[in-house]
Amino acid sequence: MSRAADRLKVVVNHLDRPSSFVQASTSGQNVAYYQPQALRYSFDNDLLSTEQRISYEEDGFLLIKGLVSGEDIDRFRAAFERICRREVQVPGLVVMRDVSIAKSEFVPDQKAISKLQDFQEEPELFRYCSLPQILNYVECFTGPNIMAMHTMLINKPPDTGNKTSRHPMHQDLHYFPFRPADRIVCSWTAMEKVNRQNGCLVVLPGSHHGTLKEHDYPEWEGGVNKMYHGVRDHDPNHPRVHLEMEKGDTVFFHPLLIHGSGMNQTQGFRKAISCHYASADCYYIDVRGTTQENIGQEVKEIAARKYAVDDVTFEDTWAVRGRLVQGERTNL
Repeated sequence: MSRAADRLKVVVNHLDRPSSFVQASTSGQNVAYYQPQALRYSFDNDLLSTEQRISYEEDGFLLIKGLVSGEDIDRFRAAFERICRREVQVPGLVVMRDVSIAKSEFVPDQKAISKLQDFQEEPELFRYCSLPQILNYVECFTGPNIMAMHTMLINKPPDTGNKTSRHPMHQDLHYFPFRPADRIVCSWTAMEKVNRQNGCLVVLPGSHHGTLKEHDYPEWEGGVNKMYHGVRDHDPNHPRVHLEMEKGDTVFFHPLLIHGSGMNQTQGFRKAISCHYASADCYYIDVRGTTQENIGQEVKEIAARKYAVDDVTFEDTWAVRGRLVQGERTNL
């Protein structure tokens, strides 16, 4: 890490306060066309079946039923509620509210919070990132040296009528200044029943075979939440899959997979917890002059305002968040 990143880490740890700001099936016929050693997106480590590896190869996501126990989910929910009640202060934590309620009277409970980001310093929530059953699957995509790079707990609120609870279609790689993309994977676990009514994930199967597209804030009438960039152009006729899930179900997906989520049309809050992992062998890239320059600049400006660190880089903001969860920290 640079000296600026070292200073940023010190500031985060000592001065920070929270601020607002169906798995696709693969026919046996298709199996015959692939040889396991030719598969690009996963490793053969005896956990995934050949059919599961081919499904991820073709679609860019893999849904595993009941992977996280109800007991663990309930513990994560309790930790989230403690944060909502402001009973704990978590260094580095970013607390976000939906743009349509951001100016409303603050109420110290979950109704005021739509998302927690960067909970790596909250032991109970970060325990999700180290669950053995999660890491067993992550290793299939990253290899044995695993970094937890980005953590989120999403508390999608009931839509206020402005459609702000939806999330634009996007590729997660847009936010990441590290590569290679094929050694990055997200785990996303439903904390309750997730369906089309409360805004489940929507994915475009096979879109991970493309390149990183240009992203920016969509021009939506009701407004867009901070950092919710969307793909500027994608085929509206591309087949979509709505990932309806039960509590504890977990989907793993590639960072180039185009995905988003719809409005929450219920009166409840739709909760999910997730972590983006990368191989510790990944390396940082310079995003200047690329389609990622806009997000890089936005993140740097936020870090400068929040921590009063002027010369921090986009890569620095990721270096201070990354945590080794398995193996050796070889590069990132």
